[in-house]
Parts: sequence; C-alpha cells; structure tokens
Amino acid sequence: MRPWSRQYAAIIFYHNEEQKRLARESRDRLESMIQGDIHTEIVPFVDFYLAEGYHQKYRLRQVPELLREYQAIYPDEQDLINSTAVARVNGYVGGNGTQAKLEAELDGLGLSPTGQDRLMKFVEVWNR
Repeated sequence: MRPWSRQYAAIIFYHNEEQKRLARESRDRLESMIQGDIHTEIVPFVDFYLAEGYHQKYRLRQVPELLREYQAIYPDEQDLINSTAVARVNGYVGGNGTQAKLEAELDGLGLSPTGQDRLMKFVEVWNR
C-alpha cells in the first residue's frame, strides 16, 4: 500500500484470536463470493486515536439543517460528537437503518418535526 493512502486504509483490528479467526473467515467467504481479492488488512489492535472533530459525524455534516438542530442542542462540539442520538442520525443519513427502525426511535432523537421529516426522506431514498 502506498504511504500516502495509509490515512484511509481499510483495516480490521482484532482483540483476540477468535476475532482474528472470524475476520479471516469473513474475508475468505467474501473473496470466494466476488471471485477476487479483498485487500483489507487484519491486524492486532494496539492504539486508538479519535479522528479530528471535522471528521466526526461526517454524513450528518453533509446535511446542514439537521446538523444545525443538533448544534443548538449540543453547542459544545465534544457533546455533539459523544451524543448517541447524533450518532444514530449520522448512521441513518449515511444509508444505514430501515424506515421501520427509524419510525420506532424517531421521537427520541431530539429533532424538530421538520428535522424528523427531513430524516425520514433520507431513509426513504436509501431504502428504495
């Protein structure tokens, strides 16, 4: 791998031999499905460094109206980054989660009715 591409390398970190085994089995299974190589490294976990703030909640940062709502709730950047609700919405905006799951938790995410509608539209698009 080229040195300048290490910042965004695809890597699976494992904590024990069972996780290592499962990661390798998963990689091998996917390689046989795609009939090609997967270049994701599987390496032991050593240290973890939290990414800079501007990398946190990246998908949510692409939707300014939702981000503004959460910044009003969490004016401190670290509180925004640590919020479970913000993490959930970031996932939904990024295409993870179903409409049914979102509907079940929507009222607990702290968004205004307008924000809720906007988020539902994202999930509708992703689930087509």
